Amino acid sequence: MTVLTREKKPYFGLTGGWLTFWVTVACATDMSLFGYDQGVFSGVVITRDFLEVHDLVGPEKTKTLSTVTAIYDVGCFFGAIVAFTIGEQLGRKKAILLGTTIMAIGAVLQAASFSLAQMFVGRIILGIGNGINTATAPIWQTETSQLKWRGKLVIFEMMMNIFGFCLVNWINYGLSFVGGSIAWRFPLAFQFFFLIILWSTTPWLPESPRWLIAHGRQEEATIVLSCLEAKPIDDPFVIAQRNEIEFSVRYERENSMRWRDLCQKKGNDSKTLRRLLLGAGSQFMQQFGGINIMSYYLPTVLMDSVGLSDTMARLLAACNALSYLVFSGLAVLLVERMGRRGLMLLSTFGQFLCFLIITILLRFSRISDNGEKFASASVAFFFLYYGAFGIGMLGVPWLYPTEINSLPMRTKGAAVATATDWITNFVVVEITPIGIKNIDWKFWIVWTVTNAAFLPILYFLYPETGLSGFSLWEDVFADDRGRPTDHKVIGTNHVLPTRTTARYTGGLWVGKYLKTCTYQEVTSPESSGKLGRLCGRAARPERFEAHAGSGDLRANRHMGDDIEWIRKSN
Repeated sequence: MTVLTREKKPYFGLTGGWLTFWVTVACATDMSLFGYDQGVFSGVVITRDFLEVHDLVGPEKTKTLSTVTAIYDVGCFFGAIVAFTIGEQLGRKKAILLGTTIMAIGAVLQAASFSLAQMFVGRIILGIGNGINTATAPIWQTETSQLKWRGKLVIFEMMMNIFGFCLVNWINYGLSFVGGSIAWRFPLAFQFFFLIILWSTTPWLPESPRWLIAHGRQEEATIVLSCLEAKPIDDPFVIAQRNEIEFSVRYERENSMRWRDLCQKKGNDSKTLRRLLLGAGSQFMQQFGGINIMSYYLPTVLMDSVGLSDTMARLLAACNALSYLVFSGLAVLLVERMGRRGLMLLSTFGQFLCFLIITILLRFSRISDNGEKFASASVAFFFLYYGAFGIGMLGVPWLYPTEINSLPMRTKGAAVATATDWITNFVVVEITPIGIKNIDWKFWIVWTVTNAAFLPILYFLYPETGLSGFSLWEDVFADDRGRPTDHKVIGTNHVLPTRTTARYTGGLWVGKYLKTCTYQEVTSPESSGKLGRLCGRAARPERFEAHAGSGDLRANRHMGDDIEWIRKSN
């Protein structure tokens, strides 16, 4: 058996968990920088020196100020488009290095800005780089992670996004006591802390084995898989993983869809267009739920709508970011128990209640003799809003498009969802200062209504993706009535029916038919019904059906993660 010696091994001899750790460091740094950039301008736009240098003082400059803030999201939109076009030719690592270099140029232009035009250009360039990185890093993380760590690491990256947001809010608060140009130039220049980490780690880390196989570099992909799994290159497990990736890549190519196919018969058998819109819709609802009013403008909101001082507004924004971080961690515990749909419903309902109460309190603050007390009371619900958003609408809209779209449409589905996120992000950030200035407390009615409208949409139109198998959803969307007709879930890979021995395929359901490439034998002899052991991997091209007790037991691996056991009803 061939074994890679330490002299032959790349990546400084790191394998297994340590190699995954360093990939995670790079990806988490990228997501932290994303969160940092989401929050940095909230302190910059209320700094007197920044406003004077860029001639943005006065209410007549509100529209210009909102545009220079929001134009960053336009850059992110175009960066995401770049990532989904030339990024596929470059590879994950080179795409991230390209995005990081572009971000460095944007950061320099912003930190050294002495004119509005320079700041505009810097914001757009920074956004392009960030759009490339944020569209690439989660894919790189997923494609280089062991299956057992994949979901946890993606959720961890979302938490690191909030960590970056939290960090910059405290930096903004601390620098409010300094004043002058350093109060806004330093936070913009501090982006280089993250950029240097990305430049220092990304070049020597492994490329995605999936990308390597897709571009005909099977031998290199096998070495990467061997290092990630800490196994010899001819180990059966490594070979099986490579074969599965090869099958998946081949399947995507054979069943690929063009954009025009979405409106034609080719995609109708599995409701491809509907699934695409559901994935993009989750991102639309995330943004029009109002989160980036808070992320970009919370100090401004607390000063203009509530009437707090500059220092107090910055302090509360920083404290709010800490609570945001805590609540985002709760999503890890709830996402599998409540499911994607349930968590989005809970989160949106919480957002609706918070905006409703904020609207009422700010209205009374304008007409009551005790207006200051009503305004102060509203601060608590700005805190609670972050909690409501953090437990559901923060992470699920990024996860949902990958689960609801079919395998051949997953890349296009992610592209549409990401583009939707950035465009709607721009709209919200652009209109917020203008809305607060022109309609005052009535501005909050808009977000109360949007969140209320999303509740029936989520309840009636959005299926659950996390608590059921991919095979089940192929049947759901293949059925013209949009619901399963003859299958029901009877267990998962975590809890199988007691004393059941069966096999599951490593293939994919396509409508009513199953295409397979591998199988594993699953034995569950324990009375607890826990998964016993996995064994026996082999090539098996035909459709597979197993029998366990009564009924026809079918099985399928759920999106490369969970296994759902589905019994055909008699």
